[in-house]
Amino acid sequence: MTTTLNGTLTKAGSIHKVEGAYLGLPSMNAPGSEAFIGDALSNPGGAAISCGFFELKASEPLVYEYTYDEMKVVVDGEFILTDQATGEVTHAVAKDVLFFPKGTTVKFETLDYALGYYVGHRSFAP
Repeated sequence: MTTTLNGTLTKAGSIHKVEGAYLGLPSMNAPGSEAFIGDALSNPGGAAISCGFFELKASEPLVYEYTYDEMKVVVDGEFILTDQATGEVTHAVAKDVLFFPKGTTVKFETLDYALGYYVGHRSFAP
């Protein structure tokens, strides 16, 4: 089953293509935080993988606990990331690649704006 939550899906044989998936992302509804997220593909063809975009604007930080493994590529701007278990901080800018292991809790911040593309090992399939 293929579910497209953001963007326009087209297929060329087995190839799935989604255009505009970074536009009009839904709010994460985190109080005080201007954080937005939307899957472009969720479990395409039954695969236990999903991808999409995460956008953060200057606001209160977003604290997020990963219940799955995820990789993220920074597309635009800068994320300031704090590992909540250790207090260690890293800054990630365009073209940096991040890995968040399952069980990690991260505080996301930005001084201005940041957009990331993520791929998560998670399944919503029954």
